[in-house]
Amino acid sequence: MSYGVGDSGWAPITKARGSRPPGRMGSGVHTNGPVPPRIRLMIYAQDGLGLGHMRRTTSIAAEFIKLQPDAVVLTVEDSPLGNFFRTSPNHDYVKLPSIKKVRPGDWRAVNLPLRFEDIRALREQLIRSVALNFRPDILLVDHMPHGAMGELRPALEALRRIVPQSRLVLGLRDIIDAPDVVRRRWQVEGAYEAIQRFYDLVLVYGSRDVFDLADQYRFPEGVARKVRYCGFLCTPALPRYAERIRAQYANGAKAGTKLVVAMAGGGADAYPMMRAVLDALPALQAKQRLALVMIVGPFMSSAERRDLQSRAAGLPAQVRITVSDPLSYIDAADLVIARAGYNTTMEILRSSTPALLIPRPGPSAEQRTRARLFRERGWVDALDPDDVSSDTLAEAIARGLRRDPPVRARCRPDLGGLSAAVEQLVSLLRTAGLEQRLAPTAE
Repeated sequence: MSYGVGDSGWAPITKARGSRPPGRMGSGVHTNGPVPPRIRLMIYAQDGLGLGHMRRTTSIAAEFIKLQPDAVVLTVEDSPLGNFFRTSPNHDYVKLPSIKKVRPGDWRAVNLPLRFEDIRALREQLIRSVALNFRPDILLVDHMPHGAMGELRPALEALRRIVPQSRLVLGLRDIIDAPDVVRRRWQVEGAYEAIQRFYDLVLVYGSRDVFDLADQYRFPEGVARKVRYCGFLCTPALPRYAERIRAQYANGAKAGTKLVVAMAGGGADAYPMMRAVLDALPALQAKQRLALVMIVGPFMSSAERRDLQSRAAGLPAQVRITVSDPLSYIDAADLVIARAGYNTTMEILRSSTPALLIPRPGPSAEQRTRARLFRERGWVDALDPDDVSSDTLAEAIARGLRRDPPVRARCRPDLGGLSAAVEQLVSLLRTAGLEQRLAPTAE
């Protein structure tokens, strides 16, 4: 079943109540009776100018289908890059008009030159229509309890009223923003009330002993009871050709050459960090043979990218927009320099490569907080963005290449969040009385 907007708009909902048709979402023509209804997972993710939410939800969808091969997953998202990450069989997506947050509570359209009120109304109606036509067994909402600017609330209300058997789950990364900012915004926007009213379960993709999200954001008692900490969530993908990259940039160069990889996720605001890395390179070269690969991201402007390429001329540095297997670059490197975004940080932690994190300066305190907490545990080194200069950065890079840890790690991070989160979703289906539709391997 596919969805799209034609000349007459979305097809009307002709059957709002009652059971599903026997063969709906089946495998096509069949002769041995009706096809058993498939488990349906719908995911909502807002990621108008980044890759993190899409990366995380795509990983969850792939793991869910791996555990439940007959399930179908439909993601509703708004990245300007469309379906950027490779999806699994039985997984498709609906593209919403893209929006981005200018500041807390203030959003703008990315591409359509229309009033934001019109864009919001269009997105709101599309989400509600998809939810009621798809009729999910589980709706997994990424990050925003009521969606961007409350756009998800009509769909949540409709599912509770028309498809009451649907289970609603909120998925939150380890850190959202500074506690006072989240408490204030969620109170004003009604997020606490939305979690209490609509959701059956809240999954936190982090560790309680690192950042107690429910306590820091003062979840009411009724909301806190729904929270399950899953551990940190990594993509299920594995590096495929780290040795080839190592041979290309380090082993094939002069003896003792160290490979430094600088990464920036989507890269929309990565230019200052990448320029600082290039500015630090000459001082480092005087003491150490280096090869630098800069993966600047698809959202960096072409003008900024060309400037970096011009500055890199004559230096042992290569500027790439994206690479097919960033995990291999992490594994191949002697040091990774990156923002402190959730997904990139978790992929680095899964490797044994030393990391230097330079968090985004704002507008959210999320990355600064993560970098500080992880540095305190000895998992990474970190440099505050306000302290970045060619000298401080050169010193930090040299320290990382010597593999001098900032502090001795007291423990290893719990990186089992992906399987734990999917197991929570499957357990919720069991409690909803859907055992007969689950794959035997899930027992």
